[in-house]
Parts: sequence; structure tokens; C-alpha cells
Amino acid sequence: MSDAIRIVEVGPRDGLQNEKQPVSTADKITLIDRLSATGLRSIEATSFVSPRWVPQLADAAEVYAGITRHAGVAYPVLVPNEQGYDRALAAGVQEVAVFTAASETFNRTNTNAGIDESLARFQPILQRAAHDGVRVRGYVSTVLGCPYQGEVPVSEVVRVAKALHTMGCYEISLGDTIGVGTPLKARAMLLAVAAEVPMQALAVHFHDTYGQAIANIASCVEAGVRVVDSAVSGAGGCPYAKGASGNVASEDVVYLMRGLGLETGVDLDELAAIGRWLAERLGRTTGSRTGKALAPA
Repeated sequence: MSDAIRIVEVGPRDGLQNEKQPVSTADKITLIDRLSATGLRSIEATSFVSPRWVPQLADAAEVYAGITRHAGVAYPVLVPNEQGYDRALAAGVQEVAVFTAASETFNRTNTNAGIDESLARFQPILQRAAHDGVRVRGYVSTVLGCPYQGEVPVSEVVRVAKALHTMGCYEISLGDTIGVGTPLKARAMLLAVAAEVPMQALAVHFHDTYGQAIANIASCVEAGVRVVDSAVSGAGGCPYAKGASGNVASEDVVYLMRGLGLETGVDLDELAAIGRWLAERLGRTTGSRTGKALAPA
């Protein structure tokens, strides 16, 4: 396995989508532009979902048009359906992401569709993307637990991840949406999926509700995964999880990888500075332990 870790920065999308106070388009563009200069190679810029459901990202087209795209950096966007794909394509997007869940109850509550209905909805997107030269990433949420049904069978995680990969998603992100996972469970889930989907096509996405995200990531990296989703300043979180503290902070992930002797190519000091800046903009303290430690006296 490679000693290089690719961090997928999801802060501009997953980190901001549930914020109650508006974040200006200018601040979103500044955030992405600053992140682009840190060495990150993948920054999820926004989501082309209905403004009715995610008003915080209603300016998706304006944000995407306003950012300065760097060579060698991917700027994927989330699309829920063909309408979202049409909007993304019109904006000049070159990579999109689709999302479903391993929990039937969660998926119906969150998207008003069953898992198999969601997969069927994605089929024309994948077909069109292949024709358009657009890469597609897949998200599977609730891989370690659901706020409605509790335990989620690992067999369902495997089934959904394999289906997305077979349909043409180049990478599948496995998300602990409510942050209930622990290292042994996270590793076992990853290895079960990797038995059906190549490890190099998998990523992990942990929320830090119970402070387990870094331990979970370390366990999964030791098992072979080399792609990790995270959000600068630990922004975001699942609105369905009471007390959820947000995504794992990108600064903490970079610090962890340094300690494991793995290369991310990311400037930790600059990333921490961006995290503190974002926390100020959101009116709270940074969710990164590393960012606080690196803060100037």
C-alpha cells in the first residue's frame, strides 16, 4: 500500500450545509480558494440540491463560478438527481458525487426514496457522466449506525457500496453519519466492504460525536484505506444525531498522518489558520484540537 494519504476536504459542502446562520458567497469562495493553496487535492465545493431543502447552498452556481481552480485539484459537487446533475454540468463541473444510505429508514427519511430507488435514480446520472467525461464519487451513509433503526447490517453496507462501484463510481466513501462507530467496528466494516470493492476505491468519512473519529481513522488506515474525508475546523454534523459535534477536523487528520509517518502533502499550519478563520466566521471556537494547539499565543 502507498504511504500517501489523500484527504477529501468536505468543509465547504458538508461543513456548511447545516449552518443556521447564513454564510456569504464571498466567504465560501474565500474558504475554497484558501484551501486550494494548502496542498489539498480534492475539495468538495458545494451541492446542487434544491435550495428549498438546503438553503445554505442555494448559491452553488455562484460559488463554483467564483472560485479559482488550481491545476491538480478536484472540485467535486454533490448532486441528488438528474436535475442537480444538469445544473452542475451547466456550471462546468468535472466531478460529481451521489449519495445514498445503508439504512432503508434513513434513506427514506432523508431523500424520500428507498435504497434501491436511489440506486435506480443514479443510473442515468452515471451513464450520462460516462458520456460527458465527468467522474462520479459515491457516498454511503449510516454505515455504522442509524438514528432511526439503530444497528445497520454490514451486509447492507457491502451491498450498497458494491452496487455504486459496479454502476461506475470510481470511489465509495463510507460514512459514519451519526458518529457512533468505534475502531474495531469501523475496521471490520471496512474490511467487509473491501472483500467486494477494491480497497483503493474506498474512502472513510467519520463524524466525531463520541470523540472516536481519529481512532476510527487510524484503525482504518492501518487496515489499508488511503482516502479520508474531513472538514476544516471540524465544521458540520448530522442534523439527525443529537449532540453530534461535526465532521472530524482536517487539521487533526493531517496531524495524525504525520504521526503515522504518512504523507498528505498538506500545509498543516495554513490549514489550522483557515480553520480558526472559519470558526470566527461561524461564530464559534474551532472544533480542531490541533488547530487550537497551533494557535499563536
